[in-house]
Amino acid sequence: MSVLTVVLALFAALSNAAASVLQRHAAAQDGDDGGGARSAVRSMLRLVRDRYWVAGAALLAVTTVLQAAALSVGSLAVVQPLMATELLFTLMVGSMVFHRRPDPRTWLAFVALAVGLALFLGAAAPSAGHDTASPDLWLWAGVALSGMVTGLVLAGRLVRGSPRAALFGLASAVSFGGTAALLKEVTGRLPQGVGAVLSQWPPYATAVVGVISFVLLQSALRAGSLAASQPALTLGDALTSVALGWALFGEQIGLGVRVLPELVGVALIGVGSVGLARAPSVHGSWDTASSSRDGPGSGVRKPERQES
Repeated sequence: MSVLTVVLALFAALSNAAASVLQRHAAAQDGDDGGGARSAVRSMLRLVRDRYWVAGAALLAVTTVLQAAALSVGSLAVVQPLMATELLFTLMVGSMVFHRRPDPRTWLAFVALAVGLALFLGAAAPSAGHDTASPDLWLWAGVALSGMVTGLVLAGRLVRGSPRAALFGLASAVSFGGTAALLKEVTGRLPQGVGAVLSQWPPYATAVVGVISFVLLQSALRAGSLAASQPALTLGDALTSVALGWALFGEQIGLGVRVLPELVGVALIGVGSVGLARAPSVHGSWDTASSSRDGPGSGVRKPERQES
């Protein structure tokens, strides 16, 4: 686990967190009318004219570049769990954008998640694995991921508010985990030459799955608050990526006596995520209520209150 991998992954997490906050700022003003695909298209057409949404989309592109750089020098099982720090950065950036300062309970949740992540990665010590995976493994992985995403989306359409945001967030997480694995496959083939890589399937599969992930993310952001969607998105991405790193690229994590600290680390990550979701400073209207600092001349529209 090189320092360069850690630094690149952390910057990618920060960029992704800022993107989530900015796009949630735009989505909260747009609302979720539950009108189906046609309504979603109309909403997207409105959002692309919002400067916060556009800035968030640009940061997602920056995230992709940083993530690809991290995956080119490190393993999937290291990079994607480090992306879990996105949840920490999300609340920090969100406190500035929405003018809501995290309270002591929120900071305790921050510490729990950070310590859990450090404990898990320190005990697991994921190996580098292979740069690419075989086509047969990719076929089985594609079937499994497609089934999971489809099931989560169908379940999400049966509910509203926070449960929908959580389910769509988890579906987006699984898709983003698949996108990261495909991105690693692309970077692993780069020694063949750019022309050779562009003549193969991974770049195009990465683009397609990336677009699906992006659309699912927009659905999660429109369905409810960051407190509902972000924990599922962050933890789901990390766990999916660790599984894909093992199944596709032969990345190994420490077992035996290391299982106990790994489980403690995962538990702390879960406790920290739940704590962040339930903390008073981020619950309910934290990311939807207009700040008193947004005066008539601020240019910020007052969003409607979301269901929690």
